[in-house]
Formats: sequence, structure tokens, C-alpha cells
Amino acid sequence: MNSSKDQYPRLVIDLNKLRENLAALTGRCQDLLIEISPVVKGANALREVVRVMEEFSPRYLCTSRLDQARRMKAEGIQTPLMMIRIPGPAEVPEMVALCDASLNSDLSLLRAINEEAGRQGKTHAVILMQDLGDLREGFWHAEELIQAALEVENNLPHLHLLGIGTNLSCYGSIKPDKRNMQGLASLAQEVEEAIGRPLEIVSGGASTSVYMVLEGSMPYRINHLRLGEIILNGTSGTGNPDFLHQDVFTLQAQVSECREKPSHPVGQLGLDAFGKPRVYQDRGIRRRAIVNVGRVDYGDPEDISPRQPGVEVLGASSDHTLLDVADYPGELKAGDILEFGLSYGSTAFLCSSPSVHISYLS
Repeated sequence: MNSSKDQYPRLVIDLNKLRENLAALTGRCQDLLIEISPVVKGANALREVVRVMEEFSPRYLCTSRLDQARRMKAEGIQTPLMMIRIPGPAEVPEMVALCDASLNSDLSLLRAINEEAGRQGKTHAVILMQDLGDLREGFWHAEELIQAALEVENNLPHLHLLGIGTNLSCYGSIKPDKRNMQGLASLAQEVEEAIGRPLEIVSGGASTSVYMVLEGSMPYRINHLRLGEIILNGTSGTGNPDFLHQDVFTLQAQVSECREKPSHPVGQLGLDAFGKPRVYQDRGIRRRAIVNVGRVDYGDPEDISPRQPGVEVLGASSDHTLLDVADYPGELKAGDILEFGLSYGSTAFLCSSPSVHISYLS
């Protein structure tokens, strides 16, 4: 990634707006005694973004990528790291070396982490995950999690049972609600009775859980959230709070062609560059522009939204984005810059693209 301010495509990150999002969410969660662990993966653990997150003194910064953890350590990040992607066996040695805590849902891996932590002379904190219906990671039966908690507590001396948690919305699109959150709270009580002490953390999910905090429906026993999207993009799958900035990240792309062309391809239709059939609407001759950024940079063209009026995203190839600009109020030409708002997914792609130049507002 290049930080030049004169080259495009460029991702502009407003650090003040990021800071204000964090302050607003931290304050509202703290009022309900809920701790936030910021998730850095959506910004590819960019140093300037992580530094802003560190200003709020979180107990943990969360990542799902060992390369991000490796880079943060090399850059001198002092906040303990939590691995929020359940580890594979081959990742255990490096994960234990880099991360102080992790989410887990497999007893054989817990045993492997315990052995590796012993070899490294460490105590590694673990959160046991319960699947509450989203069908991603987690023990399915509560009894399994309780038995795993007992083994961690009594038989795995190099692990510390930090708490239990769940993940919702990421795969099965299951919304956090009073029923499943209360189920997690009740399970926490069962685990505490089994091990004979209180858990430090009951982690009620990610950004999609914030709406329950805002409406006051989160069970009191839930005291931890892992937040990425709503901090970075001011949005989540359950709403867009009006007190948050949705424009922390802005994509700037340069027009490389602008002329009138048919709106329907001419010739026999086949598959696009990604092997997919496409359907086109014939709207006659329209003014079209191409900007110098594509799907390998931001993912799905439906995940970027033009900031200027009269600009419509038609689609994209690997390296180009096609725009309808017939209704653009002005004369658009090659060399002009257009701006786009971003979803969480497109933000993650752009922060990781080596072809995208990064600059900061602070």
C-alpha cells in the first residue's frame, strides 16, 4: 500500500470521525457495564487506525489474521491481542506467541493450545463459544461447553477460562435478540456454578448486537462485545445509528474514460470475467464513465455507493468500474475524481489491496 496523496485509486480515512465513533459507542456501552474489544480486521490492522483504537485503552484488540497480529507486534502495539477466528492446529504455535486470548470451540485444540502455552511459558486466555443458531463456530449442546469449561478449569493449567461467548449474523444471518442473549446469560450461570467462580467475560457477539444496547434490551449479564463494522463504518446489519459517522472511509477513483455508448452490450452474450452470466437493461445511448478501480480492489460493486449525484454503478471487471453518468450535473472528463461510500466488506478489501493508496485526515 502506498500513502501518496497524488495517486489513485485512493482510500481516505478520517481518523477524527473514527475516534468520535469509538467514543460514542464506548460511552453507551460503559453506561451498561459492557466492555468493548475493537476488531481491527476490517481495516487490515492499519497502524494509524489501530493507534486510534488504543487511545480508548481496551483490554484486548481483536483480529482474525495472524499476519495482522504479527504486523501489530512489529509496530509496537502494546494492547493484548485476541484471536477471534477459531485457530487451526497448524496456527497454534504462532497464535500463542502473538495473541494473549482466543475464541475456541474444540476440545482437542484447547488441549493443543494448553501444551503450546506450556512450552512457551505462558498462560493463554480462552473464551468458549456456544452456537446459538447461526451455525458458524461453537459447541452445539450446552453440556459440551460445560464439560469443556470444567476441563479447561481443572486439567489444562496453561489456559485461563476467561469466559464464554457467541457469534451471530456472520453466516446464518441470525439476529441477536432477547431469547438467544438470555440463553447465553443462562449458560454463563451454569458454567459458573460448575467451575465454582464467576466468569470475567460473557461476550454477546459483534456489531449486530449493538442495537440491543441502544434500545436497552441487552440482558445485564452480557458484559462484552467484539465491535468492528459499527466502529469503522457506523453501520451494522441491524441498523445505522444516527449518532455515528458512516463516512470514516472514502474511496476516491479517477475517471479514465467518459463518452456516450449503448447501454446494452452489442453481440452474443456469454459470461463475464468472473464466469457469471449478466443481465443488462437497454436504456438507449447513455453517457458512461470508467474509473480506475475494480473488483480485485473492493469486491462486490454493489458495496460501493457514489457520493456525487447522478452517478450510478453499472458493474465492474477486475480493474475497472463502469458508471452511468448521464444524469451527472456537470461535465465529467478523464482525470476527474469521483468519491464513493463503502460497506464493511468493501472497506476490508480496499484496506488490504496493494494497489490502493492510503491517506489520512486527522
